[in-house]
Amino acid sequence: MSDTVPPSPSSGKPTRPEDDISDEDACVEDAPLEEALVPPPLSLTHDLEEAEDFVTPMLPNFPPKDIKLEVNGNGSGNGNSPKGWASGTAFGDWGEGPMTPISASFGKRHVRRSSRQYPNMVIDTTKTKLHHSPAQNAAEKEPGANPTLPLSALPRPPGLEYNPGGKKSLEGIAVRAFCLGNALSLCLSLVIAILTLTSSALWRVPFFVGALALFHFLEFWTTARRNTKEAGVKAFLLTANWPHYAIAHSSAMLECLVTNVLWPHRTWAPLYTSPILLLLGLLLTFMGQFIRTAAMLQAGSNFNHIVQTRLDGHELVTTGIYSVIRHPAYFAFFWWGLGTQLVLGNPICFVGYAAVLWRFFSIRIREEELWLVNKYKEDYPEYKKRTPTRIPFIA
Repeated sequence: MSDTVPPSPSSGKPTRPEDDISDEDACVEDAPLEEALVPPPLSLTHDLEEAEDFVTPMLPNFPPKDIKLEVNGNGSGNGNSPKGWASGTAFGDWGEGPMTPISASFGKRHVRRSSRQYPNMVIDTTKTKLHHSPAQNAAEKEPGANPTLPLSALPRPPGLEYNPGGKKSLEGIAVRAFCLGNALSLCLSLVIAILTLTSSALWRVPFFVGALALFHFLEFWTTARRNTKEAGVKAFLLTANWPHYAIAHSSAMLECLVTNVLWPHRTWAPLYTSPILLLLGLLLTFMGQFIRTAAMLQAGSNFNHIVQTRLDGHELVTTGIYSVIRHPAYFAFFWWGLGTQLVLGNPICFVGYAAVLWRFFSIRIREEELWLVNKYKEDYPEYKKRTPTRIPFIA
């Protein structure tokens, strides 16, 4: 690779990817937007292998000299590269068009990162537009031609989502699976040790944490097995409905700890039904987990953790467990949540869980079924009539 890259007129530093920017240096001087968009001189390597490392994002069908970034808001990035945008010579083909490395100015800060050095390059594209050059705009006279394209709509190099920080980050998936596995193993060991060596009821807390660890692991595993394209970091559901989800589980553990430490021999169950309620809680917890996992495996790509407003490729599943329970995954989590509170012996959190979960699923089912009726017309109402949700007071 040639090392004859001209220095920047602004900083006097070379603008090669190797010497570009560091995480410690930030260009913080406030420059007018018009000045920030003035292109500095820049040369880039023609080496194809190096180009594949450097290109982020890919801009098909745009000659490099015809590319400009217009920034209407602040973005994130750091570096002491010269202000402005830059683009080099196209390097071969990737997909349907030439590859063009670009850099973008975000008002106060400038970003030009090599994907080899910074594999998790992030550009805030919410207020960023890609424009043709004025000459190219004048050449386009076709009715309806739109010279402005959102940067987020452009194709990205394949595989970036698997880099650290990506939505399918292999590092993030591995760390979460490792931590959940260790948490489950530790909790099982604590439950066995407390039951074997003491008469304390505090074994219920590690049981609850272990049930949570198993639940979140299986959420990802079932997604990865049957709906692989959606198997990202969020499939673990560890931060879903944050922070309410964390507050609910923390409150449940705190109530169990306080009651069993301050009143270790007091039973909260009426008429000495504590052993029965404990057994019922264990059955509901294991049954809920089994049904949810089975429902997700049967639904496959038809199941998603987010309510889908577009149901392209979606099929209405009415067989197996879906022939007995409508929305079995929701049914399972509702009773799983109540079962864990019975195991913990939490009268307060039991009532709170029941109220919150019922409200959440009543709203979610109503919203989801609006889309299902619109998609399947008379088929879904017929299925709805003959198949209950089996969640109290949710028709």
